[in-house]
Amino acid sequence: MHRILIRRPGGYDALEFVEAPDPVPGPNEVVIDVAAAGVNYADSIVRMGLYESAKKLHGYPITPGFEVAGTIAAVGDGVDDWAIGDAVIGLTLFNGYTSRLKLGVDGVFAKPARLTMAESATLPTVFLTAWWMIHRQLHPRPGETWLVHSAAGGVGSAVLQLGRLAGARTVGVVGGTHKIDHALDMGADAVIDASKEDLWPRAESLAPDGYDAVFDANGVKTLKASYEHLAPTGRLLVYGFASMLPRNGRLDWLKLARDWLKTPRFNPLHMTKSNRSVLAANLSFLQSHAPSLREGMAWLLERFGTGDLRPLPVETWPLDEAAEAQRRIESGRTIGKLALIPDGRPAEP
Repeated sequence: MHRILIRRPGGYDALEFVEAPDPVPGPNEVVIDVAAAGVNYADSIVRMGLYESAKKLHGYPITPGFEVAGTIAAVGDGVDDWAIGDAVIGLTLFNGYTSRLKLGVDGVFAKPARLTMAESATLPTVFLTAWWMIHRQLHPRPGETWLVHSAAGGVGSAVLQLGRLAGARTVGVVGGTHKIDHALDMGADAVIDASKEDLWPRAESLAPDGYDAVFDANGVKTLKASYEHLAPTGRLLVYGFASMLPRNGRLDWLKLARDWLKTPRFNPLHMTKSNRSVLAANLSFLQSHAPSLREGMAWLLERFGTGDLRPLPVETWPLDEAAEAQRRIESGRTIGKLALIPDGRPAEP
């Protein structure tokens, strides 16, 4: 088998394509022959050495990757629900950039027949993050108005779709004109092109009384204004800090320090007067809530099976070009998701 290994944090050259022995499943484990592995921005942060759960829960050397799709290649003792050849989705805490993955059965789910392997491999992380924020933190009510930053990205696209199902009116924010149609297709009722429009005056015109929820993964660039544009009882949902991180693979520690100092600190005295809230989510630190995550995956996969939810467009790269895939996702130009294809094999069906 082959996998990507990060021996120590660094730039794109820290992603090594290495050969390793095939894994052997233990009790209640399976081995998945990986057809596609999802790529997330978090994987780049792992490479840079800034992802807290990578340091606390795993350490280096580390293989990045949180999600795969493929077929069962081997089963361990006590595994009754899966057989060799079954098409599955795997949700893992790291180790996804590989051609073969050993995984406990609690992280394995049946692949919806209507989805390709690449589509299946790229849905767990972003849709589970969106599901958790919406259905475990936000508790939506029909008729709410939401502002969704990074609306053409993975989580943003998922939030737009789940917002449509929840009966919310969603306003998407994108960073380029080429992303507008995608955000509309995902369910946005209106889209703000921040590359051509003044974001906050336009946002105010679309929701003069403020937003019931704002989903923000930008960090210091927009967090303060996002909070200020909440309606009374509105909630700011934070799930990333992309504007603080580089787009060229090289950390600028001075900029990172400046941005950290400029990151808003929310005053609880003001929050109680305004009835506004700040919520945050990081899927990799939710392992203690594994039963809830399985419930969320079941909920999502049922709706993917019926077509109520749709997969995102996927851009694919060979596994040995993981560095180029991460360079691409850090560029901010992508729409939807990216996937790695081990050994250059096609990721279909």
